[in-house]
Amino acid sequence: MREAAELTQLEPVPARRGAPKHCGWCGRRLPEAGNVGRRRRYCGQSCRQRAYERRTALQRSGLPEDAVVLSDTEIAALQDRLFQLRCAAEDIVTAVDDGAAPRELRGLADEIARAAKDLEQLR
Repeated sequence: MREAAELTQLEPVPARRGAPKHCGWCGRRLPEAGNVGRRRRYCGQSCRQRAYERRTALQRSGLPEDAVVLSDTEIAALQDRLFQLRCAAEDIVTAVDDGAAPRELRGLADEIARAAKDLEQLR
């Protein structure tokens, strides 16, 4: 049984799991909120509205709710970004095989990290 001194201390509230840390529409990082209320899903009203419009359009079209619809231009841009990421990874492999210095490898790794971060922004 806990002692009285222990009962008066507040225990930390466990972090909520599954709550988005990025806007559900544009992918921007959401500001950290307090422990009261529901966590934000969108960074602003315009993103909330776009998400609503997408949900209602999907309901009317009969597509599954988790469907992602991209235009030809968006697909081409995504493929280009994936190609850049692959090339950056291949550059590191080549540099390691050639005995590159740690500073050069660090620069190449930074390039991969930057390309991967850009890929996180799919919208």
